[in-house]
Amino acid sequence: MELEGKVALITGAGSGIGRASAVALARAGASVALLSHTAGEIEDAAEEIRAAGGQAIALTADVSDQAAMRQAVTQLVNQFGQLDIVVANAGINGVWAPIDDLKPEEFDKTIAVNLRGTYLTLHFTVPHLKKQGGAIVIVSSINGNRTFTSPGATAYSATKAAQVAITQQLALELGRYHVRVNAVCPGQIETQIDDNTNRRNVEETKIPVEFPEGQIPVRDGKPGKSAEVADLVLFLASDRARHITGTPVYIDGGQGLLR
Repeated sequence: MELEGKVALITGAGSGIGRASAVALARAGASVALLSHTAGEIEDAAEEIRAAGGQAIALTADVSDQAAMRQAVTQLVNQFGQLDIVVANAGINGVWAPIDDLKPEEFDKTIAVNLRGTYLTLHFTVPHLKKQGGAIVIVSSINGNRTFTSPGATAYSATKAAQVAITQQLALELGRYHVRVNAVCPGQIETQIDDNTNRRNVEETKIPVEFPEGQIPVRDGKPGKSAEVADLVLFLASDRARHITGTPVYIDGGQGLLR
């Protein structure tokens, strides 16, 4: 129960890495607020946590919507009285297409959710973290930071690279308030995000690369699991990582080294 007495907000908490992180933080004793634009998913996840003896509330909001995010954070603080941990996880793959095929509105949508969503999450939560210190974990990716071979992923990669820049900028900006800021950069993980990926004409930009059998050396080619990323999120949110800030941590089983 190393997070007992702490309050955490996890965005994109309805499934995948977000849900696994919420469960892990709750299991470690934190009271958690699960935020997503899909009410049914987070209600189900919050109920799972409560059934296991934890404290959880569900907040429905679009992370790119300024008014909705302001209201959600206000509701959280009114409920729990404080905020100590923020996991900025909400994101989409969006449309992957050649740059001359990628529509401006498709580019803007990815930027709105992944980048503006991260900004708004931090904009409204940081004032509360400043009061007593805390930890921010931003869920980025190996795309845009360690690898650049996902065909057509220009918008997505741009947002993920920017999230690491935000991590490092804010590590210095918020250090005086004893707020640590780190990023986790997963490779291929078993989540539902690929179900919402729109790939169009990506063969035009695909770079032929011959890999050894399987792309993830440490797992015999198999993808990682959301719970494994959640373990890293828990570590970075805890006092065990008290001297770590401004650091992107790759969790890809060596995948990025092949690509």
